[in-house]
Amino acid sequence: MSYQNTIARAVTIEGIGLHTGVPVHVRLSPAPSGTGIIFRRVDLDGFTIKAAAKNVARVSYATSLMRKGVLISTTEHLLSALAASRIDNVFIEIDNLEVPIMDGSAIPFLRLIQEAGVKQQRAWQPWAKIVKPVEVVDGQKRIAIYPSEEFKVTYRISFDHPMIGEQERSFSMNQPGYERGIAPARTFGFFDEVEMLRRSGLVRGGSLENAIVLTKTGVMNPEGLRFPDEFCRHKILDVIGDLVMFGRPLIGHVVADRAGHAMHIALVNRLLRDKSAWKLIRAPQTLPGTPRAEAPAAAASAAS
Repeated sequence: MSYQNTIARAVTIEGIGLHTGVPVHVRLSPAPSGTGIIFRRVDLDGFTIKAAAKNVARVSYATSLMRKGVLISTTEHLLSALAASRIDNVFIEIDNLEVPIMDGSAIPFLRLIQEAGVKQQRAWQPWAKIVKPVEVVDGQKRIAIYPSEEFKVTYRISFDHPMIGEQERSFSMNQPGYERGIAPARTFGFFDEVEMLRRSGLVRGGSLENAIVLTKTGVMNPEGLRFPDEFCRHKILDVIGDLVMFGRPLIGHVVADRAGHAMHIALVNRLLRDKSAWKLIRAPQTLPGTPRAEAPAAAASAAS
């Protein structure tokens, strides 16, 4: 059976916010079973916000949380790394309103979690297994989740740009490929939109060091792309992080076509409303491609 996990020890990281451009420090620390993923604004007397659909506030260019007017922005890359590492319970202390963008991918956060280590806890972790399709459609945009024996994402994107065009990729979390093929994929944007976004108070911390910047015909980043389909891979990274807002790990096949943060969260909300679409199960204790952790002595005895 599957146990809940936290991190083994506290770890820290620092950087700047993509949209605010301000310095920010983050500290991850272990949390008890049943806690979930809790952000703490240490600059605001430790005010807490849980990573949950009810607290999602803004989903245009990033996924942000808000409770009682207190904001935590750009959560998706860190949450994606936590989901891929099978971390169920953790405290995230942050001293500003935006999670640092780092290099624009999830790999710095994944490395941080690996540095902390994974600690298995004594409580069981129920998984939500999809038993009937659920779909959200908005014009040409679409996202759905179907019954499956694994958590899988198929993502399709379409941009009128020679470096992107139409891309489609599938990824199964049961494959040991997140670290190599999904986590390093960076966020991206278009140079022509930068000034408009900055006038709107966004991407003030954006640079070639933390995002792929596209011109009309290519990319400005001197090192080029990490993958030919890095753009599609990053969308998979994003949806893995956004689905954390459901509150439990999912077993199902997510199929997205030109979706984005808003539709990811719309799917989460649709699932939460339609409880007949899923059932809670006890997943296998060790899923392929996820970190292994030693079971606590009491839990190991109970399982034997």
